[in-house]
Order: sequence, then C-alpha cells, then structure tokens
Amino acid sequence: MKKDAIIASIVIVCGFAGVFLLSSYLETNRISVPESYADEDLSLQGKKLKGYALGAEGLVADWYWMRALQYIGDKVVKKGIESLNIDDMTELNPRLLYQMLDNATELDPKLMAAFSYGATVLPAIDPQQAIKLTEKGIAANPNEWRLLQYLGYIHWKLKDYEKAGEVYDRGAAIPGAPPFFRMMAARIRTESGSRDLAREIYKQSIAEAPDEQTKTVSEIRLMELDSMDERDAIDAALDEFRVQTGTCVKKWSDILPLLAKIDLPHNRKLRVNNADEIVDPAGFPYLIDAATCKAMLSPDTKIPLR
Repeated sequence: MKKDAIIASIVIVCGFAGVFLLSSYLETNRISVPESYADEDLSLQGKKLKGYALGAEGLVADWYWMRALQYIGDKVVKKGIESLNIDDMTELNPRLLYQMLDNATELDPKLMAAFSYGATVLPAIDPQQAIKLTEKGIAANPNEWRLLQYLGYIHWKLKDYEKAGEVYDRGAAIPGAPPFFRMMAARIRTESGSRDLAREIYKQSIAEAPDEQTKTVSEIRLMELDSMDERDAIDAALDEFRVQTGTCVKKWSDILPLLAKIDLPHNRKLRVNNADEIVDPAGFPYLIDAATCKAMLSPDTKIPLR
C-alpha cells in the first residue's frame, strides 16, 4: 500500500510538472493570428436546445443577451470610445454579435431588449442582418409597434425612403400605435433625409427607448445634428468676416458679437465657455481650420460627432 501511494504521488507530481512545462512552452511559442480571427466561433448554438431545455430557454436566452452586451462592450473599450464611429463599427470586427442575438431571440422570441439592441447597433455593422433580426422580431411580436419604428429607421438610414414610409404605414395599422407613425410615413416621403425629420426620429427613439444603450445612441445622434447646425451657422459667420476683412478669423473672440446674433434652429443658441470659445454639444471647443476657414471638431471631443 505504501509503495503504491509513493508511485501514485510520483505520477501526480510528474503530471503537474509536465502540464507546467507544456503550458510554458505553448505560451512562449504562441502563434500570432490576425485580429479578424480573435473571436472564437460559438461552440454552442443554444437555439438548437429550444424545446429540450426543460423550461430554461428564457435563462439561456438571457445568457446570450448578456454575453452580446459584454462582447460589444469589451471591443469598444479596447478600441476606445473617443475613436469609435457609431455609423460604421465594422472595424471592431463584431462578427459574433448577430449569432448571439439570433440565439437569444430564437430561445425567447419575446426578448424585446435583444431585438431593440440589434436594431440599434447592427445597422452600423451589417444593415441586412439588422433588417433580418428586426423582421424576425416583428413576425414573433406582431403587435409590438416599436419594432416597426426600428425597422423604419433602418430603411431610412439606408436612404430607402419609400420602404421606410411603407414600414411606418404598417406601424400605423397596429392597434394602439401612437399617431406619429402616420405623420412619419408622410414626412419621410416628402422630406426624405432632412435634419428636422432625423431629429424627430431620434427624439421619438429616446422617448420610447426600452434600454439605456438605445437611448444613448439616439442622444449622440441628436448631438451630431446639433453640431451640424452649429457649424453651418459658424461657417456663415466666418465667411462674412472674411468678406469684410479679407482674412480668416484667428480667434473666436474676434467674431463673438457676430455669433451672438445667430439664431439656431429650434430656438437654440451657440454655447461659449469661460475662455470665450465656441463649444460643441459635448462641451469641447470648436477649432478653426486655417486652410478652409471653416469650423471643425476638436480631436479631444469624447463624443464621436461627425
């Protein structure tokens, strides 16, 4: 017995030593792979468990949903929010996001948070996947008019205004849908890609947002529109100063009286900080491009405004 115990101990010690040496070797000789291969494919397609999870489908769906949030969050943190383009997130290579959301919503077709998140984020990754997921949600939840709102927005972003109008018409036919659906259907066909229409869409999205992620994206979109209006007005003042003096403005204080007269759309005014600088909606000073004599965003702004 004693001899057997000694042999077993030697085997265990040698095994641990072998594992340690092998791990060290593999770590030292790890093969570098391109960033595009950094994500492992889903080892388990949870949607195949539908009907076999003994009533735990909702729990598994929530796991996929939470994993999808963490998946994108980790990529954004790694990339840096200040350099993130919310209109084109393909550089993050989030190729598993649709799979995670598809699994979550297949297991729980009533998981509206997953559908709304996909409809908000996927258009910047793969618009066709966004449409597919949202149509799936509409088929499973025909009375959820919010999904029609998201689908109309996706088609509007793709500049398919006729299709977007048709989607808002579909939404207007749902019992209990708010009046803005019929109004939007008409405005999209007449105003197409106007900023005022965009502002109404984003405001409505904020008012109806089921989660903070959707609300935050729409708030950023509104800040973008505000910045565009502000830069248009500032550029007009810079042009007027250049016509009058023959030179471009060197500092904002030179034209503050001129800027003070500007009325922005929706009764807004330009913002001035304590250093007499004109600031963007995120609170960072606009810069003056000496080459073009136009206002431009500061590279320090933390909100990814265009």
